[in-house]
Amino acid sequence: MTLSTYAASSSSGTPLASVEYRPGVCNIGPAEIARRRRAGHVGLLVTIAAFAALVAIGAPPLARLILVLPAAAAASGYLQAWLKFCAGFGSRGIFNFGPVGDTQQVVDEDARARDRARANLIGLASLAIGVAVGVVAAVIPFGA
Repeated sequence: MTLSTYAASSSSGTPLASVEYRPGVCNIGPAEIARRRRAGHVGLLVTIAAFAALVAIGAPPLARLILVLPAAAAASGYLQAWLKFCAGFGSRGIFNFGPVGDTQQVVDEDARARDRARANLIGLASLAIGVAVGVVAAVIPFGA
């Protein structure tokens, strides 16, 4: 199946180039992958800093569950970069293999359904990782 089966035109109106879009498998190129990886790095740094701050102030173990949020964000960024698949794009039925912000629309309904399914899996996996990090942070015996 050719790209034209899946996509119409870019948001900027530029003609579609030969890209590697594969429904439910790959919907972002190098620039978007790097962006997701940076988001993972930021989420990881926030998670570490928040954990250190919570331990430093002697926050109760249950308060450390708040780390679910930045840890899930970090996991999401890293998973999307690793899988070469943006969950947000998959949910919205778009993809991008060019400069950041230059998206193309997926017009094939089966392709859109596969993209939504992959996006949901990434969201659930990110949440599961975030919950695991939060629980581990809560059970680590720091402070009194």
